[in-house]
Amino acid sequence: MRIPASWTSKVAAVALLASCGDSAVSEGAGDTAVERAEPETRDTAPVDTSPCGSPPPGSRLAALCALPPSPEPLIGDAVVVAPSPSLPEAVRSQTAHNNLDVEWHAGRLFMAVRTAPTHFASPETTMFVVSTADLDSWRFEGRFTLGTDVREPQLVSFPAGPGLDPGLTLTFAVLGTDPLAFQPQGSRRAVWLGPGRFGPAEEAFGGDLLPWRIKTLVGPDGATRLHAMGYTGGADIYENDGDLIEVHWLSSVDGVTFGPAHGDDAIVLRGGASETDVVYEEDGGVTAVSRNEAGDAEGFGSLVCHAAAASPMAWSCAHDPRKYDSPLLFRHKGKNWLVARRNVTDSGHYDLNYDEKPLSEQYTQYQLDYWGKPKRCALWAVDSAALAVTHVQDLPSRGDTCFPERVELTQSVSLIFNYTSPLDGADPSWIDAQTGPTQVVYTSLQLN
Repeated sequence: MRIPASWTSKVAAVALLASCGDSAVSEGAGDTAVERAEPETRDTAPVDTSPCGSPPPGSRLAALCALPPSPEPLIGDAVVVAPSPSLPEAVRSQTAHNNLDVEWHAGRLFMAVRTAPTHFASPETTMFVVSTADLDSWRFEGRFTLGTDVREPQLVSFPAGPGLDPGLTLTFAVLGTDPLAFQPQGSRRAVWLGPGRFGPAEEAFGGDLLPWRIKTLVGPDGATRLHAMGYTGGADIYENDGDLIEVHWLSSVDGVTFGPAHGDDAIVLRGGASETDVVYEEDGGVTAVSRNEAGDAEGFGSLVCHAAAASPMAWSCAHDPRKYDSPLLFRHKGKNWLVARRNVTDSGHYDLNYDEKPLSEQYTQYQLDYWGKPKRCALWAVDSAALAVTHVQDLPSRGDTCFPERVELTQSVSLIFNYTSPLDGADPSWIDAQTGPTQVVYTSLQLN
């Protein structure tokens, strides 16, 4: 992410100091795990898809599984998991923990976390993976250090080929080392081979596609497929030079080979939109929310989109002046729910209506204003008929926050994993918080 010029000297100085500390992981470019094994030894144990099927008695997981439905959305207290004494000694936390993913697989909850000196790109960045059966103690599974920045982890439990039992993979984006630039270098995928063992990180998606959200969805035809939302043109996303960003919707039946989710063309949006998530509705229609940070002729902020079942790739979108960074979209009992970043101002808008200015000047002014304001991670409701988003409730969060991931425990209880600046003390602006400590937390979400 590019930093406004007025803050570059501050961020560069803090990043330099942080990189001189003794907490950084440095295990050599391409190191992917403490232990290695040959790919043919992959553990193909059947997947337990029910976290609350038999939780360990007296564990935190058991207590969460026993929570009742709530007539109104109810968000629990935050529990810090990184950095934390409950993590194994092999995990070497740095100051920032600002990208993550979680996935239930083979009776355990797996969690991938990016840790680095700050929020920004660094050669000291490490991605570690741990797992737990009870939310009380965690087992080390692997570590990825490439000598450059890595982020946007996506853990997926899905068959890696026809006829195979589900396996677990980790996909992540590779970026550069300059904290003042956005330098996408493609993506990598590694296969979990068994306790404490991952295979090598190999190229996942060709070209400059940055996978943003990878998840399993049941389509209108009843088939379960792996779906990936990603975008190309990311190298120019903070240059605002008029080049179009293209959002791609891909799917796969084997977890390895991806093609257009429907039809022959995978591109669903062209313009300033990038981070996107999508859900199917019961009638086969599609709802999507996309961050429109780079802007277009309609404005800046976000796009709220819908498509009919007969033409799921033909999205009709409405402009929203709020910017829903890191959108996580899911369905629950016929309703669309969104977890995404909230700008803490009177309006919450990213787009400040400087329409008389050239697009590039609007972009600069909006970025400067947005970086200087506090943030929250929030739960929103999405009306696909009106193409409208309504704020419901904030999660425990502040400062540098919001990269949400969700795991469903019961029909009414989920866990939302997220990152945030420390929850006590002052409420910093986003730019100030991005050079300070951040932690991974989870909260319960009860829905009726």
